[in-house]
Amino acid sequence: MAVIPSKCKVALLAGGTSGERSISINSGNGAREALLEAGYDVDWIDPASKEDLKKLIDNTYDVAFLCLHGKMGEDGTVQGMLELLGIPYTCSGIQASAIAMDKAKSKILYENAGIPTAPSMTIERGKEYNRDEIVNKIGVPCVVKPATEGSALGVEIVEEVGELEQTIERVLEIDSLIVIEKFVKGDEITVAILGNDDAYALPVIQIVPKGEFYDFESKYAPGGSEHICPAPMPEEITSVAQEFAIRAHHALGCSGVSRSDFIIDENGKPWILETNTIPGMTATSLLPDAARAGGMTFPELCTALIEYALNKVV
Repeated sequence: MAVIPSKCKVALLAGGTSGERSISINSGNGAREALLEAGYDVDWIDPASKEDLKKLIDNTYDVAFLCLHGKMGEDGTVQGMLELLGIPYTCSGIQASAIAMDKAKSKILYENAGIPTAPSMTIERGKEYNRDEIVNKIGVPCVVKPATEGSALGVEIVEEVGELEQTIERVLEIDSLIVIEKFVKGDEITVAILGNDDAYALPVIQIVPKGEFYDFESKYAPGGSEHICPAPMPEEITSVAQEFAIRAHHALGCSGVSRSDFIIDENGKPWILETNTIPGMTATSLLPDAARAGGMTFPELCTALIEYALNKVV
């Protein structure tokens, strides 16, 4: 279905209550500017406000454009509400959103789809764990991260065995389930996917963080990282990474858009880290950067996401 922007009323959902609220607002501002430039009628709705949420019931919208990040926004909760209200929405459905938000469950589906993912184990808050077992199975250095947070919130790299337990306890304060996985050294890239059943990959971006790794600060602080697009790597590695990202999109059941992050090790092998179902949408975010490299303007990208939403089979 081709959309006519001037005849399309858009509910732009941004803000929310997660630890990524400020990032969501930035995404919302970027998307709103692009949507207005394309000619859409846009109404801003912040799910943190009950009065704003009431607008979804009282008013008529053709589509909801999601710029929510983190819990209570990217995890299937808002998607369920929109389905109850009968409002089409951008990005993935309830199940794909919930699974992609859970790094432990995502890794199972990656493995089933033949996508390399680092060896890992999970620890639940309140449950006993054995440090020696972790060291024997995963090794050090290793990565400790919350299972259900985004934007690298709470992600830590453990360099020494003596740091492991304290790090685990710190991360367990952020999430009740954490993932500990083998540290894979290499270059970080990200691959954005557009489409539903006919999904395709955009040009690959290499991420060069100014710090130790691509953490929250590197993602969002001015000058925290450099994005190189297209990524300067051999075509065969690029093709494999794009194929793995498409597989991840389908394995998780994503629709409209997804963005998978990888580490390329010293042998040129891509290892998937995670898949984002609602990528950042500021003018300088990774998804608009990749779309631009693929010949698509930011307003055109927003229109494509709306068309995918209206053509999505729920």
